[in-house]
Amino acid sequence: MLGRRLERAAARGQAKITGTVLGPYQSAIVRIGFSFTWLLFLLREWPHRQVMYGPDSPWAPEMARQLIDGTGAFTVLMWSDGRVWFEAVYAMAILSSALLLLGWRTRTMSVLFMVGVLSLQNRNVFVGDGGDNIIHLMAIYLVFTRCGHVWSLDARRAAREARYPDGQPSPARSAGSDTAAASGVAGASAVARVPGPRAAVEATRVAGRPDASPGTGLLGSDGTGVVLWTLLGTVLAVVTALGELSNGWLLIFWGLWAIHAVWWAVCHYAPGEPRTVMDALGNLVHNAALVVIMGQVCLIYATAGWYKIQGTRWQDGTAVHYPLHLDYFSPWPGLTDALGSSGTLVMLLSYGTVFVQVAFPFALLNRRAKNVLLAVMMMEHIGIAVVLGLPFLSLAMIAADAVFLPTNFLRWVGSTLRRARGRLLRRAPAPPGPDVRAPADRTLVG
Repeated sequence: MLGRRLERAAARGQAKITGTVLGPYQSAIVRIGFSFTWLLFLLREWPHRQVMYGPDSPWAPEMARQLIDGTGAFTVLMWSDGRVWFEAVYAMAILSSALLLLGWRTRTMSVLFMVGVLSLQNRNVFVGDGGDNIIHLMAIYLVFTRCGHVWSLDARRAAREARYPDGQPSPARSAGSDTAAASGVAGASAVARVPGPRAAVEATRVAGRPDASPGTGLLGSDGTGVVLWTLLGTVLAVVTALGELSNGWLLIFWGLWAIHAVWWAVCHYAPGEPRTVMDALGNLVHNAALVVIMGQVCLIYATAGWYKIQGTRWQDGTAVHYPLHLDYFSPWPGLTDALGSSGTLVMLLSYGTVFVQVAFPFALLNRRAKNVLLAVMMMEHIGIAVVLGLPFLSLAMIAADAVFLPTNFLRWVGSTLRRARGRLLRRAPAPPGPDVRAPADRTLVG
C-alpha cells in the first residue's frame, strides 16, 4: 500500500514538473525586474560609458585582456578595441534589455541580454556596487527559463493567434513565443498551467494550426522568427570562422541555435508526440532554472547573514553606524546624520538586518512568515537605495526577491494595472492572456 502511494506521488510529481510551467508570473516579474534594472543602469551611465567600459577606461584593454585570459571570462568587447565596436555592443545591450523588458522574442532576447551583461561587466570587473554580481548570475539563469508566458508581447501574440486560427483573418503576423522557437522565443505557446497531454493540443491550437497540418508555407507563420534566427546564425558562423570564441562558448551558442531550429521544425511539421516531448523538456529546464534562481537568492541571504554574525561590529549592534558616516554613501547628509545619531535605531537596524537575512531561508517553510520577511527585505532595499545611494543594487535585489512573491498578489497587480490602463485610454482593458485564470498552485514561488 505504501509503495503504491509513493508510486502515485512520484507519478504526480513527474507530471507536474514536466507538464507544467511553474511560476509563470514569478519568472515574468524576474525578467521584467532585471531587464529594467540593467536598462536603467545603461541609460544612467550613458555619458560615462566610454570611461567605464570603453576605450577611455583606466582599465586599459591590454590589462583587461590579461585578466580575461587568466579567468576565461566571456566578453565580446575584447574582439576589437575600436570605438565603433564598443558603441555597437553598448547599443545592442540597451536594445536587448528594452526588448526583453517588453517580452518580444524573449528566448532570443534573453541570450542577447546575457551577452550584453557579460560583455560589459567582464570588460571592467572593478566597476559595480554588488548589484552587478546578481545581475550577472540572473542574466545566465534567464536563458533557461520560459519567462514570456505572461506579461509579454509573446504572450499577447499567442493569445491573439489562438482567437484567429488558420483560415481566418488575424491581426497578428506570428504566433506565440514557442511557435517561433527558431528565433529563440520564450514559451508562450500554451496555457501556462495545462498539464499532461492537453498541453500539446493546446499549444498546437495556440500556434494556429491543427495537429496534422504543417506550417503555412516554407517559413510557417513566423517569417520574422526565421529571419532573426538565420541572421544570428550567420553572425555566429562568422565569429566561429574568425576564432573569437572558446570551445565552451561555441558549444553553448551553437547548441542554443540548433535547439531553436529543432523546436521550430517540430512545432511546424511534427506537432504530435514530438511536440509533447519538446514541451516536457522545456518545462523541465524552466522549472529547474526557477529552482536555481530561488536557491541563489537563499544562498545570498544566508551567506550574508551568517558572515555578519561572525563580525564584531554586527555582534555589538554598531555596524550600520559606519556606512552612514561615509561621504561616499551619503547622498542625503541630513538624513544619514539623523539616522546615525540614534544609537537605539542603529542597533535595531543592525540586529534586524542580521535576523532577516538568516531567517529568510527558513521562513520559506511557512507561507505567512515568508511573505512578511519578503516585505521587510524589500523595504530594507528601498531604504538602502534612498539612504545610501545604491539604487541599482537595491533594484537588483528586489527583482531577485520577486521570485518568491505570491501568485495571487502578482495577478492582482496585473489586473490593477490593466484596469488603470483601460481607464487611462478610456476603453476596456485588454483581454487577459490564456493563463490568467489558471489556478494558483501552493508552492514556494506562489
